[in-house]
Amino acid sequence: MKEFFGWDGYAREPEGFMSLEHILFVTALMAIMACLAIVLGRRNRHADERQKNRVLVTAAILIDSFELFKIVLLCFRGKDPWAWLYTLPLFMCSILLIAIPLAAFSKGRVREAALDFVLIFGLLGAVLGTYGAGNNYGSYPVLSFDNVVSGITHSISGFSSLYIGISGMASLKRKNLPITFAVLLGFAVCAMIANGLLDYNYMFLVRGDGTPYDILYNLVGGHPILYPMGVILLFLLYIAAFYGVYYLIHARAGRKTSPVKTA
Repeated sequence: MKEFFGWDGYAREPEGFMSLEHILFVTALMAIMACLAIVLGRRNRHADERQKNRVLVTAAILIDSFELFKIVLLCFRGKDPWAWLYTLPLFMCSILLIAIPLAAFSKGRVREAALDFVLIFGLLGAVLGTYGAGNNYGSYPVLSFDNVVSGITHSISGFSSLYIGISGMASLKRKNLPITFAVLLGFAVCAMIANGLLDYNYMFLVRGDGTPYDILYNLVGGHPILYPMGVILLFLLYIAAFYGVYYLIHARAGRKTSPVKTA
């Protein structure tokens, strides 16, 4: 257990990013995530909103509990009371630590926007934070505290996204699109400020660190302005594309189910 929690550093060599151990571990997490979301989502699809929300409340409590436990342990493990400064919810995936509780506990338009945000980014964050987490799996053994907790929290994000979609909780109203853009841009600004003050890499706005962001980083030659602008632009384009595909599917579904007019 001492080795699992990494109290004196990890004695084991990391199996490596995209190693067989990495792929098997995250695939198992994704399979559990998908199965739970499908079973619970289908079961509650025609339930009332209160019953649907109970699952989301549980997910919100679990994801923040795991994250809080991780932060506390890292502070004690490194004997640094300021270690929390480097675990702020300013990564793209970390925004879900706030968005999921907002979706579960808020009301009105804030709740609608939060549900949409989790639907749009939860599954993307789950995939990028597990299969694409070269920064974690290249640095720590697969079965270690850092990677296991990261895998669990990212899986909860993906579960919440799938569950919201399958159970029919999201609205994806066009009027909430500016809120989604504003939330993303607000977090990006906060991340850039934190990066400057702490010399860190929140939201991977400074460099790719072994993640798929390295593709864009290398494409622009690590330009200090073009690279972060490109990262933010990709997120905005992803939101727009998600909305576009959603409405395209619904439009086609509506045409297929519309009654045929007869003379």
